[in-house]
Parts: sequence; structure tokens; C-alpha cells
Amino acid sequence: MISITKSKTSSEYQVAKSILEVIGSTPLVNFSRISKETGLSVYGKLESSNPGGSIKDRTAYSIISKGLSEGSINADSTLVESSSGNMAIGLAQVCSYFKLPLIIVVDTKANIHTLKILKAYGVQIEKVSEPFESGGFLAARLKRVQQLLDNNPKAVWTNQYGNEANPIAHHKTMHEISNTQVGQFDYVMIATSTCGTLMGCADYIKRHNLSTKLIAVDAEGSVIFGQNSEKRLIPGHGAGLPSQFLKKNDVDGVVHVNDWDCVKGCHILLREESIMAGGSSGAIVSALFKITPQLPKESKIALIICDRGERYIETIYNPKWRKEHFGKIYV
Repeated sequence: MISITKSKTSSEYQVAKSILEVIGSTPLVNFSRISKETGLSVYGKLESSNPGGSIKDRTAYSIISKGLSEGSINADSTLVESSSGNMAIGLAQVCSYFKLPLIIVVDTKANIHTLKILKAYGVQIEKVSEPFESGGFLAARLKRVQQLLDNNPKAVWTNQYGNEANPIAHHKTMHEISNTQVGQFDYVMIATSTCGTLMGCADYIKRHNLSTKLIAVDAEGSVIFGQNSEKRLIPGHGAGLPSQFLKKNDVDGVVHVNDWDCVKGCHILLREESIMAGGSSGAIVSALFKITPQLPKESKIALIICDRGERYIETIYNPKWRKEHFGKIYV
């Protein structure tokens, strides 16, 4: 039987003024079973608890708030962005609140579930079907963004790839990680794409003189840390073009994982901690197990769990999809 202990009066519970005020302040959860298996003290920062379901809610709100305050975005603007999924949903929610039209450029790797959410928000979806030889699908999406900007004088590119409001949003993310009853973490593991989260956390660590080390988790076939570009299946993790934010000297380590590692990590997280998360979160879990032998025992590690897993029901959590793409069902 579950018992409820009343610790606060009803007047002490805060009421959000809008859905946007709910963004951030996500829970930090003790991954006790993964901790036991690895011999480390592992915690997950559940960004899936954001109202739009991912860490990109923070980025979207930061970018649009900055644009509105500076005047580069106004009531007549139509916002345009390239996204593999989560940023699109984050922008859709914020744009919906501010009554701003939104055009999202996606590619063939976009999840069906994500596209349905965007349509529900009334987002105009533009899809590119062929990757560029240099830069892959990302380069193709960005080319289409530029065409949309050229054709509409009221169009504004939110530019998650170069807008400084992206990494700035994650000063708060790192502040939340660093200021809990757990105390200071030895390591934080972060999946890479634009590198906004990674560099925002790195900047916070430097500004506050923390000893926390950052471990980037990148995809095999991603060019972010100098690998050759190769075909990848899992969206939202890795990139076909270099990051505009990345300062490699501010990163203490890099772990590369493949698509199957992402799948395997998702299922470990679901099986051990009952958390259904997306592909980049699975990448982090697999990366953790890869580097466990190199880490001092009892190290405190925070994993940023980027998004919800429901958007991957037709892929990562679908046995038929796993059979089709990897030749195996069981993880």
C-alpha cells in the first residue's frame, strides 16, 4: 500500500503561469540497478520530464525568448528550422504558445510519431529525401532552410546550430545537476548533435570552477569529433557537419557508439530502471558500460537522458524494425 505523507500545505505548491514555465527543473533519479552493475554511483537527469518531452524544450524556449526580447522575432515572423525531431517539437510547443507560424525541415529518418505530433501542432513540414554527398542529410536540410528564407521575407531561422541562446540554455541544466543533495558529480555524460548542451554545461563548469569532467557521446559515422561521415539510422545523435559550438579542449573524453549500441542501451535502461528513453539516451547508457573499467569505483556520474522513448516505438522498440536493420530481434 502506498502512503502519502503530507509535508506541505496546499498553498505551498506552486502553480505555473504557463506551460513554458514548466520547462526545466527536471528530476535527477538514482539509477540504483545500473549503479550496482557498474560499481559506480549513476544518476539520470530526466529531460523527458520537460512538457515537450525532451531537453530541446530548453533550447527552443531560450532561442525564441531571446529573439522576441531583441526584436529579431515578432508577431509577423514565420520561424524556420532544420530538425531531426526533438527540437522541432520543442519549437512547435513554444511557437504554439506565442502564436507564431513554424516550418520544420526534416529528412527521411524522422520518426512517424514525431511527424504526427508536429502536424497536431499545425506545423508546416518540409521533407528532404536525398542526403548531400558532403554533409549528408543535415546539409540537405540546411539548404532547404535557406531556400525557405529566400522565398519569404518574414521567415526567421532559429538556427539551433549557431545561435548562442542554445548553449546558454544549458547553464541552467548544469546548475540543476550541480546543486542537489547528491553533491558535485565527478562526470557528466552528454550525447552530441549541435553540441549546445555539451558546451553550455562546459561553460558553466568553467565559470564556477567545478572539478566535474565532461564525457561526450558521439555516433560512429558522425563528423563532430573528426570521424569520416557514414550512414546512421538513429536520429538526433551525431551530425554530418562540424559543430559551430564545439571547443574540444573543454571536453574531457569522447566515446563513440554505433546504432546497435543505441538500441541496446535503450533496452538496458528500460529493463533495469523502467525508463523508456530515446536513441541518444541509449547511446549514453552503452557508452557508460564501455568506459566503466576506466573509471574509479564509486565515481558519481550523471547521464543526461535526453527524451522520451514513445517516439521510437516503431523503430528501437519494434522487433520487426530491429530484425530488418540489424538482422536480430533480441537485445
